[in-house]
Parts: sequence; C-alpha cells; structure tokens
Amino acid sequence: MVSVPKLTPTDVVAALRNPLAFIADRWTPDPRTVRRAALAALVMSVVIVVTGGAVRLTGSGLGCPTWPECTDGSLTPTTALSYHSAIEFTNRMLTYVLCAAVGWAIIAARSEKPYRRSLTRLGWAQFWIVMSNAILGGIVVLVGLNPYTVAAHFLLATALITVAAVMWQRTREGDGEPRPLVGKAVRQLVWALVAVSLLLIAAGTVVTGAGPHPGDSGEVERIDVSWSGVAELHAVFAWIVVSLTFALWFFLKGVNAPQGPRDRVRDLFLILLGQGVIGYVQYFTHLPTVLVGLHMFGSCLVWIGVLRVLLSLRERAEVTAAGLPAQSYDTVGAPAAGPR
Repeated sequence: MVSVPKLTPTDVVAALRNPLAFIADRWTPDPRTVRRAALAALVMSVVIVVTGGAVRLTGSGLGCPTWPECTDGSLTPTTALSYHSAIEFTNRMLTYVLCAAVGWAIIAARSEKPYRRSLTRLGWAQFWIVMSNAILGGIVVLVGLNPYTVAAHFLLATALITVAAVMWQRTREGDGEPRPLVGKAVRQLVWALVAVSLLLIAAGTVVTGAGPHPGDSGEVERIDVSWSGVAELHAVFAWIVVSLTFALWFFLKGVNAPQGPRDRVRDLFLILLGQGVIGYVQYFTHLPTVLVGLHMFGSCLVWIGVLRVLLSLRERAEVTAAGLPAQSYDTVGAPAAGPR
C-alpha cells in the first residue's frame, strides 16, 4: 500500500491558499496522463453537445421549466413531471462531469514538469467557457427556448471544442516557436477551409432554429425563414468544404508535404463523406430524430477534423531550461514543402 504523508498545519494553510500549487509541489504526472486528461476534456465537450441535442430532439428542452432549479422549490425533477424532466436534468448533471474533466485537465497541466503556462491557460479557458455556457443554458430555458439563444448556446459549445482540441494538440508538442511545415499558399487554403467550415456550422444553427425540432412540444418561437432553403445553403457550404479538402489533399501530395498534414486531410475527407451521407438522408427523409442526432455528432467531428488539419501545418520543438529548442529544426520532421 502507498503511504499517505501526514499534513502539517502549514500544509493545510498552503493547500487552502493555493490548492493547484500545493498539488503540483507533490505530484508530477506522466506526459501520457496530461494528454489523456486533455483528451477526456475534449471527449466530454463533444458528449455535452450530443446530449444537448438529445434534449432538443426528444422535446425535453423545457422538461425542467426553470433554472437553476428544475422546478420552483426543487433542484431535482419531481414525480409530477414527465420523462422529459429526467432527460433535461440528466443533461444538466453532465455539466458537472464536464467540469470534472476540465478540472482534471487543469490540475494535470499545472502539475506537469516543467511547468507550461500555455497549457494551464487553455485549461482555464475551457473552464470559463463552460461556466458561461451554463449561464447561457439557463437563459435559454428562461426565455422559452428562443432559437437565437439556442444557436448561441451551440456556438459557445463549439468554442469549447475548439479550445479543448487545441489543448489536446499542445500536450503532444513543445513550447518552441511554431515552424511551418508547408508553404504560404497551403496555409492560406487551409484558412479558407476553416472560414467556410465556420459558415457551415453557423448555417447549421439556422437550420436548427427554423426546422421541425423546436426542443419542446409546446409553442416555441422559430426563426422565420424557410428551413429547407437554409438547408440547401448549408449543403452548398458543405460542398465547398468537401471541395477544398479534396483540392488540399492533392496539393499536399503534389508538393510532397510531410505525412502528418496529408493524414489529417485524409481523415477529414472521410469524416466529411460520412457526414454528407447522413445530411442528405436526413434531408430527404424530413429530419428523423436519430439522423439529426448523428448529424450533430458528425458536425463536432468535422470541426475537430478541420482544427487538426490547421494544427498539423506547423511543429513546435521542446524548449530547454535555457529557452532554446531542444534540437535543431533541421533534424525535426520533414522539410517545409510547397510554394513560399
């Protein structure tokens, strides 16, 4: 058995004053532990989006009609409420699981040796996004599932996924200055891919706000546009994303780019194919609940795939105590490729 050291009064005071520093002084996690903690936060950020979608698709958005309580005078569902309240309350409770995952990532990053402030900041950024979105989620309930607040709720969740994905990537690289692995033309093409992907996600929120799944069985305000027309615009953006991804893969292959970026583009293309099939099937079958849920999950994977492509375009070396790269860039990875 592992012996637990006794805490002195001084230790207790130090722990209360700065618990993260107290833990960091007594624990050094393995790098794999830090990576797994960051991955757990990323996975939970996707799970909370999918379960939030399940709340809307089952018409349980107002299952708990108030916030932060479930009903007036009760934090939990009462027997007088329907199964919708259990679904909505479960999603609220998963926020605590998400907080635990983000907290674990913060603790692991803070305790890593040498200390990397950039990782800790990314962890805290996730925490504040979660807190902000929890408050926004309460506002969504209080305003009766106003579609514009629902859209903002989803977009803020997308911001959480973005930060979580960046932190996961940063756990697998050093803190040296980023060195591009591809030329300027490739980087510009990828930034265009990122921009159109954001438009794709934004259009998707409008489809949701105008579509036949308002989130509750009662009267819920909808965005006053034709959801089928916006869905067609959404499809146009999707085709542009697919085309850019396809062109990017051939371009990277043509300039003999490093394998990392090519693999990330290939992964994104496969995700887009699956997402496209689901999107068209759900459109022509009038948005069945199961397929809409899968499409929401797919949208998270698409965005993560786009971010991984963007982050694969550079490398960052480890930094020594003197602040110098641990090894010369000439010996790390493949040479930069593509036009300059």
